[in-house]
Amino acid sequence: MGLLSLVFGWPVAPLRGVIRLGELIQEQVEREMRDPTVVRHRLEEIEAARAAGLISEEEEALQMREVLQGMMGGFGPVEGR
Repeated sequence: MGLLSLVFGWPVAPLRGVIRLGELIQEQVEREMRDPTVVRHRLEEIEAARAAGLISEEEEALQMREVLQGMMGGFGPVEGR
């Protein structure tokens, strides 16, 4: 049975590799989104953009909410858009 599964599984091996690569990338992105240093840096960037007048107060609040929501694991749409 092992030889048979090897023969018939071989053509889909590249697909399995691509799927696993996607899973690894997703795990890394989720780890980075929850890293307190990265989150703090992003929040500081948002505050600096607001202080420089590049974004409005509403945009600042929305972006901060998105960053904090991503940190807590919520990747869906942000309410209030």
